[in-house]
Formats: sequence, structure tokens, C-alpha cells
Amino acid sequence: MSAHTWKSMIALLALVFLLTACGGAKSDAAAQTVENYLTALVAQDADQLSTSSCQAWEENALLDMDAFIGVTASLDQMACKVSGTDGDTTLVTCEGKILATYNNEQQELDLAGQTYQVVQEGGEWRVCGYR
Repeated sequence: MSAHTWKSMIALLALVFLLTACGGAKSDAAAQTVENYLTALVAQDADQLSTSSCQAWEENALLDMDAFIGVTASLDQMACKVSGTDGDTTLVTCEGKILATYNNEQQELDLAGQTYQVVQEGGEWRVCGYR
């Protein structure tokens, strides 16, 4: 192979690596936002929940948090990942459970039942609902 061909191949590989790395950062940030949101939800941390929510979803997020009043809740084996996109919305799914205890009775809420909608707002990733 000629020197020009080698340089072209190296440039192409570098471009592919760069694009893969950038896509991973987007995925990681969106998934981490959902993990932060769920952590704030079970901890009943209204400030963090609001920070993790888009403006249009903030009131709904706080209503979801109200469901945990009087309940001891924790996350079990939570892991979130980007599952796709819908226009400007990044879709995130999670595995694991919310363990909620009320009057010594424990309930398990499977996280796999929801797809979280994550958007960029104010330069930050924010949860903006679920499906």
C-alpha cells in the first residue's frame, strides 16, 4: 500500500473512533441523568429531582415523588442505558428495581417497565417524562 493509502486509512479509523467516543459520551450522560433522577426519586430529594427534570416535567416528577411519602425506598441493581432516539429526545431504559417498604411490607417495582425521555435543556440532559 502506498503512504497516501495508509494515511487515509489511519484518518478514517481516527474519525470512526472519535465519532464512537462522542456517541458514547451522549449515551452515558443521558443514562446517568436517569440514574440521578431515580436516585433522587427514592431519596425524596426534591431539589435533585427538579435539577434532573426538564421544566415541563418538573411538576409531574414531584408528584411521582409524593408517592414515596411514608415509604422507605431504595434502588436494587439499577443500570440504565440509551435505547434509541425519537427526534431530539433520547430514550433510556433501565434494569433493576425500586424496593419500597411500608409497614414492614416490601414491594418491588420493576424499572424495566418504563422508557424515560431525556432531552437537552439549558445545556444539560434532563428527564422529560416516560412512556
